[in-house]
Amino acid sequence: MGAKRNPARELAALTAREAARRIAEGALTSAELVAACLDNIAAQEETVQAWAFLDRDKAMIEAKERDRRRQRGLPLGPLHGVPVGVKDIIDVKGMPTGNGTPLDEGRRPFADATVIRRLRAAGAVILGKTVTTELAYYHPGKTRNPHDPTRTPGGSSSGSAAAVAAGMVPLALGTQTNGSVIRPASYCGVVGFKPTFGSVPRSGVLTLAPSLDQLGLFARSIEDAALAELLMGEDGADLDVRESPGPLTATALAEPPVTPALAVVKTPFWERADAATRDAFGELAAALGEAAAEVELPEVFGRGVGWLGGVMAAEMARNLGHYVDRAPAQVSEKLRELISDGRAMKAPDYLAARDMRQVLRESLGPLFQRFDVIVTPAATGEAPVGLESTGDPVFCTLWTFCGLPTLSVPLLTGPNGLPVGVQLVAPPGQDARLLRTARWLVHTLSQEADA
Repeated sequence: MGAKRNPARELAALTAREAARRIAEGALTSAELVAACLDNIAAQEETVQAWAFLDRDKAMIEAKERDRRRQRGLPLGPLHGVPVGVKDIIDVKGMPTGNGTPLDEGRRPFADATVIRRLRAAGAVILGKTVTTELAYYHPGKTRNPHDPTRTPGGSSSGSAAAVAAGMVPLALGTQTNGSVIRPASYCGVVGFKPTFGSVPRSGVLTLAPSLDQLGLFARSIEDAALAELLMGEDGADLDVRESPGPLTATALAEPPVTPALAVVKTPFWERADAATRDAFGELAAALGEAAAEVELPEVFGRGVGWLGGVMAAEMARNLGHYVDRAPAQVSEKLRELISDGRAMKAPDYLAARDMRQVLRESLGPLFQRFDVIVTPAATGEAPVGLESTGDPVFCTLWTFCGLPTLSVPLLTGPNGLPVGVQLVAPPGQDARLLRTARWLVHTLSQEADA
């Protein structure tokens, strides 16, 4: 006998684009989809613990309102009726935003963040708030990895990654100041997309380090990751939003005009990848043949981790130091140490470190003239055992520091059968090229596997 079908789980496993298409055609209602996601959450939340706040009744009311709009023949957005999870440092009117700290418990914002307004305009149903680490730094939240609850889901966007991986929601928002989208996407085996710095406004999002903070998206497919285009563009409040990657879908879903050229980059931190990951990347490069070439970064890139760390410490000390001052006993030791380090940093050292971002970015120019994207690990390996750490972000640090668009695709499997992401990196503003090349890579590798 075959396994018994679970219709609710099948609905909850739909991609966002497929769900939106079915809802628009009348083959599925938003209420049915949201109910299926809520059923899946009820079945798994005790183990995964991905949610900081969930209002089931309000979600169903919102879904039914979306269905009435379709029935009246009103215009529908590209995410009409599709539920979305939101990292709990992003303001949603009517829902608490606790920022992963007891010091903000019960805080209810009076307005939506810009990205939430844009999701609502696209027709999305805001399902709830997903767990984050303390103030989106390193101290873990309660979330477990859906593939193995004894392992970390990564951080700081832990709940968003785990919720998508567990089939609780097809899309979820995250943020990245170092590796907080790409690393949990790798650990949880989902697609994680961090667009170019300065393309998605952060208004209404907890500020950690404004030189580094970037919004991102967790999805079940590269096609769904392209829906990040709905979030892009100036809002008049976030003055760092200047990049315009342009519409993503049309380019991202098209076939490349020629075979892309891929630069396999180990980075100066290759020894921090585990042996299985290093072996897997050797096999990946061999499978790609002439489409890929190994490229070594200039020696100066080895200092990038220190520069990002200095900028992050100084800016977080300025923006989050008041939490330590107000109630040091309710703040983790890790955060207290970071704030102390940031306050001790001298202004010339901070400015010099921040200026190196543009130097490294420009140093990559010749590489990107030869290659469409960089291919590199998304993490050092499988999600580590234990819940006291969120893992090592070192393979994300350089690209976050430079503000480049990055994507993690779950293409590899570690020695324990757990997912390991392949990270692709593109030049600034070339987000569509990044997504298109990633689709080509997935298709090419699947053909290799079938041969």
